[in-house]
Amino acid sequence: MLLIGSISTKFGDENIIFGIGASLASLFFFFSLGYGARVLALVFAKEFSWKILEIFVGIIMLLVAFSLLFTKV
Repeated sequence: MLLIGSISTKFGDENIIFGIGASLASLFFFFSLGYGARVLALVFAKEFSWKILEIFVGIIMLLVAFSLLFTKV
């Protein structure tokens, strides 16, 4: 809430609209996460699916690490 509150100060009089939008986005995200877990439970019942997911996450982590390493600030 502290982060959302500090970001909302940039919107001036429209900070209420920002708060409603952030709340709706959060609600949508968590409902999608819950229902997506139910749908993907059958997919991730197989060990091979977990290996693919772990490889994908590892690639993303390496890409983030290299982007941080080679980004000039």
